[in-house]
Amino acid sequence: MASASVDTRGIGQAGAGWGISLPLPVLLVLGALALGIGAGLPPEEVVRRFGQGFGRSLGDFALILLPSFLIAASLSHRALPSMGGAVRFVAPFASAGMICHITAYAALAPLAGAHRISMAMAAFAGFMLLVPAGPLIVGASLGIDDPSIYLLGLVLLVPVMLAGEAWLRLFPEPVAPPERREAGGDWAGFIPFGVLAALLVAGWLLPLHDVPVLGFLVQPKGALLMAGVAAWIGTPAPLRRECVDSAVRRTTGLMLLVGAAGAFGGMATFVVPVAQLLPQGEGGQLAGVLALFAAASTLKMLQGSSMATFAALGPLVAPVVAHLGLPPALAVYAICAGGFVAILPNDNYYWLVRRDALEGAPEKAVVARLTGAAVCQGLAALVSLIALWAVGVVG
Repeated sequence: MASASVDTRGIGQAGAGWGISLPLPVLLVLGALALGIGAGLPPEEVVRRFGQGFGRSLGDFALILLPSFLIAASLSHRALPSMGGAVRFVAPFASAGMICHITAYAALAPLAGAHRISMAMAAFAGFMLLVPAGPLIVGASLGIDDPSIYLLGLVLLVPVMLAGEAWLRLFPEPVAPPERREAGGDWAGFIPFGVLAALLVAGWLLPLHDVPVLGFLVQPKGALLMAGVAAWIGTPAPLRRECVDSAVRRTTGLMLLVGAAGAFGGMATFVVPVAQLLPQGEGGQLAGVLALFAAASTLKMLQGSSMATFAALGPLVAPVVAHLGLPPALAVYAICAGGFVAILPNDNYYWLVRRDALEGAPEKAVVARLTGAAVCQGLAALVSLIALWAVGVVG
C-alpha cells in the first residue's frame, strides 16, 4: 500500500530572487527578533517575549500531532477492504482521523477505482472540517478549548462535499484504474477511529468531564491519544517502532513551525497597537471573518501546505480574534474555510492526485478540476458559515 507524508522542508522558502532561500520557520524567527529589536526593546525583553510566544501552544500540538501521525503510519501498513463508491463517505473521516488528507488518499485510492477524484475532494474536506484535523489544530493555535464547537464541522461538511462534487460533474469522468480488491483486507484498520468517535460522543453526551482520568479521555486530545494507543496496539510488533519514529519525525518539523509562528505573533502583538488598527462592532466582526478567510487562503496558496497553514496562521491572528471578540467557532471555521483555497501545483496533494488519478491529462484540465473543486468547497464553507452565524446557530 502506498504511503505519503507532508514534506515541510521547502515550505515557505523566500528571497530566491536575492540568492537567499529560507524556510518559513526561519523567516518567522528572524521576523520576531527584528520586530522586537526594531521597536527598541531591551535585549532581555526580546528574549523573554520570544520565549513566551514560542512555547505558548506547543503542548497542545504535541498531544494532537503525535497520536495522529502514529495512526497514519499504522494504517499505511494495513490492507483495507474494498468499498466502491462508499469510499467517498469514508474518506472524510479517515482523513480527519489521520490528520492528513495525503495519507488518507494514498491508503484509500486503491479501493476507490473510478471514484478517485471524488474521494480525493472528500478526503480534503474531511481534513479541513472534522476533528481531530483542521478545526482542532486551528483551535489549539488560537488557544480555544471548547469541544462543542467541533460539531459545526459535521454541519459544514454536507454543503462543502456537495459543492466539490457539483464542480467535478461539469467535467467528463476521467479514465481511472479498476477498483482493486485487497486480499485479506478487513476493517481492523478503522478501530482507532471507532475508539476516537466513541470517546468523543461519550464526552458530549455524558457528564464525565469532572471525573478523574475519564474527564481527560473524553475530551478531543485525550480521545485522540487513546486512538493512537489503539493504532499502536494493532500494528504488528516488528513495525511499531518504525511507526513511532515516523510520527516523531513528522511532528518535529511542524512543532518548530508552530513555535516560530507563536513567537512572531506574540512579538507583533506586543509592539504593534492592534486595538487601534481594527474596526469595532458587528461590521468589524464580519470584516474579521472575511480577513481570516483571506489570510488562510493567501498563506495556503503561497506555501502549498494546508497543515502548515493551520499551524502557522493561528498564532499570527490570535490577537485579532481576541480583540474583535469573534465567537470561537466562527474564528476557527473561517480559517478552515480559507484553507481550502486552493489545490495548486505547489501542493503535494496536487501531484499525488494528479499522478494517480489524472495521469496523462493536460495540466490545464488537472488545474481546472482540482483547483476549481477546492475553491468551490472553500466558498461553500464560508457562505454556509456566515449564513449559520446570521441565523444564530453560530455564536
